[in-house]
Amino acid sequence: MSSIVPPKNLDTAIGTVVSERKRAIAYSMDLLIPGLYIWIGSYTLRLFGEKPDDTPYRYPGMLNSRYGVALVVHGYRIFTTDNCCYEL
Repeated sequence: MSSIVPPKNLDTAIGTVVSERKRAIAYSMDLLIPGLYIWIGSYTLRLFGEKPDDTPYRYPGMLNSRYGVALVVHGYRIFTTDNCCYEL
């Protein structure tokens, strides 16, 4: 009987993907791009919004909380459970 051991760097790769998804939510909320954004632990849902434009520099924003919901509507109105973003 043999067991399958996942590679050690798999957790690092998953963490990187999750942080990039949360960074995209922070970017969209910071620019007030209309959409629905939900993040709960490592689960994220971004309906509409944009991926960060890292030219000429990398967008440094992150989410403050581990979970939250935000709704950005036309007219630059934001409704959120989070205090939005902060820079590193």
